[in-house]
Amino acid sequence: MSQPTLFTFIFFLTNLLVSGKHIPTTLQGPFHPITIHFDPSLRRGSDDIPMDDPRLKKNVTSMFPEQIALALSTPTSMWVSWVTGDAQIGPNVTALDPTSVASEVWYGKESGNYSSKKRGNATVYSQLYPFEGLFNYTSAIIHHVRIDGLEPETKYYYRCGDSSLLAMSEEHVFETLPLPAQNSYPRRIAVIGDLGLTRNSSTTIDHLSKNDPSLILMVGDLTYANQYLTTGGKGVPCFSCAFPDAPIRETYQPRWDGWGRFMEPLVSRVPMMVIEGNHEIEPQAVGITFKSYLTRFAVPAKESGSNSNFYYSFDAGGVHFIMLGAYVDYNSTGAQYAWLKEDLRKVDRTVTPWLVAAWHPPWYNSYSSHYQEFECMRQEMEQLLYHYGVDIVFSGHVHAYERMNRVYNYTLDACGPIYITVGDGGNIEKVDVDHADEPGKCPSQGDNMPEIGGVCHLNFSSGPAKGNFCWDRQPEWSAYRESSFGHGILEVLNSTYALWSWHRNQDTYKEDSPGDQIYIVRQPDICSPSTSLKVISHFNIYSH
Repeated sequence: MSQPTLFTFIFFLTNLLVSGKHIPTTLQGPFHPITIHFDPSLRRGSDDIPMDDPRLKKNVTSMFPEQIALALSTPTSMWVSWVTGDAQIGPNVTALDPTSVASEVWYGKESGNYSSKKRGNATVYSQLYPFEGLFNYTSAIIHHVRIDGLEPETKYYYRCGDSSLLAMSEEHVFETLPLPAQNSYPRRIAVIGDLGLTRNSSTTIDHLSKNDPSLILMVGDLTYANQYLTTGGKGVPCFSCAFPDAPIRETYQPRWDGWGRFMEPLVSRVPMMVIEGNHEIEPQAVGITFKSYLTRFAVPAKESGSNSNFYYSFDAGGVHFIMLGAYVDYNSTGAQYAWLKEDLRKVDRTVTPWLVAAWHPPWYNSYSSHYQEFECMRQEMEQLLYHYGVDIVFSGHVHAYERMNRVYNYTLDACGPIYITVGDGGNIEKVDVDHADEPGKCPSQGDNMPEIGGVCHLNFSSGPAKGNFCWDRQPEWSAYRESSFGHGILEVLNSTYALWSWHRNQDTYKEDSPGDQIYIVRQPDICSPSTSLKVISHFNIYSH
């Protein structure tokens, strides 16, 4: 028995003996679809946390750093980001001078002993609305510093700020990830989407923190700053309903600052990798979009050969992650597609066996909300991801949880990815409860139009839903769905086995057992890009 196989066997046996619970594997699939309906004893949502909450208020003075956050750059380098100074909001605002304060990080392997120092860049941005009654915003100074020369699986202590102003942060600490290798993986990878800044969001982050991740994937829709009206001062579940006369989809930018403070205790010690969602579009009157997202977050775009922060890739141990942009051009003739094709071509599966992709809106989704909304993107990109053997795809957008059976082109396929929707982070728009296959819940083909991109809604050409826009039962490719807030944890065990666990928020108050759990198993022998077996590996659980 090989060492990885022996490790897997021992892990399974130990897990079974300790928990007494059998956890299924994808090798046992496809599974008959399961639906857990919304628990009526729970609330579908909660109000936004107010700006005067201690977790959202600024608690440093002068030019001292706040909103400190980490992001991976390369296996031996890390981005450190923070904010200094005071943002301004009102009819007349004046941008701060980003050169007025330095961007420094001191770091080392011993507390209080910083053997290395790096400098970086600073910038500001503005969100401007030339409409009567709407306030403008200009940010505080946003800093990004790339620290390098980091050793793998090592604890580093750091401070950031401007030493010439005697304005350095308190000491923070993080631990680097293992280098890319076939049997070397991050301890736990947390996955969340559509988080927002509500009481439910707070429960999600508290619960996630208890699970002690070493890396966080944030699959879009971060702050929901655009669910505020500047002069309203309170978040709403439906912007257009609450503000029908608003001249533009206004966004309350101080929510970004509050969100940065709210997240700092977690992301100042655990790197967070983000991708944009529709709530990050934030249009300004002159056609500028995504200004806050593009300015506030450092991502390894250049490091991965991308010319855009909307899509990039990175390695975390033996996992290669691809973060794709759904709100920029994804057509097969465009720059993103060309970058994706080249990035996939360069992946060495003997070094990074696992290939995980993430973007905001799901391609496979059986909820009424956002049903077939990004069918155009699926039609453009799915074949490429399938050809290169992507193992798992994470998305958000739909405010509920759903895990698919292995699927390709709406057909059950043993070599298709496992698609997982985790848009249940807790935002103010509340949890989604309606399924497109339920009587009266199938959207019309004029519903669910993407905010950016084309419309490619289609009727199914085969299977039980042939000729129809919606199924009359839970689709065969939908293995498990549940309307509840929560987050996921991915634990990669070796080059072929990974444990996926989805945790409901309400379970944090109980025994904290996962709501959904499965071992995702790779089968490189039959699903490698080079074998023709891949295209004939379809299976089905229905007799048609």
